[in-house]
Amino acid sequence: MYARLSSILFPIAAIFLIGSLIWGYQEHQEKNSILIKAENQYQRAFHDLTNHMTRLQDELGQTLAVNSVSQAAQRKGLVKVWRLTSEAQNEVNQLPLALLPFNQASDFLSRISDFAYATSVRDLTKQPLSDDEVKTMKSLYTKAADINKDLGKVEDAVLSDHLRWMDVEVAMASKNEPGGNTIIDGFKAVDKKIGSYPENDWGPSSMSTKSAKSVRMLSGANVSESEVKQKALAFLGTRSFSGGSEVNVTENGAKTEMPVYTVTVNSKNGDRIQMDYTRKGGELLWFMNTRVVKDRKLDVAATKDKASQFLIRHGYRDMTPVTYDQYDHVSVFTFVKQQDNVKIYPDKVTVRIAMDNGEAVGLQAKDHVFADKTVKVEKPKISKQEAEKVLNPNFKVQGYSLSLIENEQRKTVLCHEFLGKINDSRYRMYINADNGIEETIEKIPETSKALLQ
Repeated sequence: MYARLSSILFPIAAIFLIGSLIWGYQEHQEKNSILIKAENQYQRAFHDLTNHMTRLQDELGQTLAVNSVSQAAQRKGLVKVWRLTSEAQNEVNQLPLALLPFNQASDFLSRISDFAYATSVRDLTKQPLSDDEVKTMKSLYTKAADINKDLGKVEDAVLSDHLRWMDVEVAMASKNEPGGNTIIDGFKAVDKKIGSYPENDWGPSSMSTKSAKSVRMLSGANVSESEVKQKALAFLGTRSFSGGSEVNVTENGAKTEMPVYTVTVNSKNGDRIQMDYTRKGGELLWFMNTRVVKDRKLDVAATKDKASQFLIRHGYRDMTPVTYDQYDHVSVFTFVKQQDNVKIYPDKVTVRIAMDNGEAVGLQAKDHVFADKTVKVEKPKISKQEAEKVLNPNFKVQGYSLSLIENEQRKTVLCHEFLGKINDSRYRMYINADNGIEETIEKIPETSKALLQ
């Protein structure tokens, strides 16, 4: 009997064993295939990065080498620099560097890209490269050569020692401090070197948002934690704090360009509210109530009125809504300053209104805080009728206003703003009120229709 059972069960067990071995082998092969594919992608991105950085250095050198009166060649070179830095940034993003301190290098590439783009899009025949911009390019050329030398050492080590990027990913994912990895140490060295470079004079045309907003632009004295707490209490109202709500104030970024106080409120009903105030002047940058809005009882018109009332109540006057969006039962409005019937787009706030009860659950006011409050609007040199001739003949104008915007060179320009429709989509067209050039085009999302009707 046992012999009979074994004669039946043994083949079955053997089949299961062979099947499990085949399955395990296939799983192993599939896993190896995925790892090899990931490694190949990392290797390709890294070698493309070193190649583009080398070409970036060459292109900077060639652009500097051309005659200063050859604006067409300069522009062509700057466009190539912008394209190469954009590609290098993309390749950095493909590498497993998220946990590495590589932000200095990423920021450096971003600044080069901004500089090259801002200088290439302007008319160099009318506004040629300044002495400072040429000096900046020479500095970038020298730094690029220095960076390429270090990247070349890493690349040589990768090729000669057959180093794997998957080992980098494993090392970075480890809870222990990664060390002894040639690739990691090499990229850390590059980032540290870039961080030690003296700051370039990038010029106003390529000023980054990082440096564009700092406490130096604010007025008023530094405020204390207790003063910020009182400001937060006054902003939110005593209703939010009755019954022993917990209010905490912490200082962040004390040694940065933007030292702020963060206020955290845990109210008695379980809501959590967060707010950021500048240390200098005690200006509110943003606030957020994290409560979940579960249903929708109010329409767009009602929430727009609630948003307007909220802004007026808190001192944000003469603001007009320009965009609208909606998600998770929350209406989101962007308001801009309106001065003498001119929209001042750099001076803006974003308000989030809960659609269940009309309560303001969010405010983003950083742009308003740092906006120029003394801006003067000059009279347009080109009339509305002249500006309208620049538009596409098929563009159906549905609205108009004068607007002050920031162009791609981060310069404030007065524009004729035309709201209209073409190809079944709505757009805002901004025509420079001084020279008639089309500054920018903005597509209006479908959700904003309610504001425009």
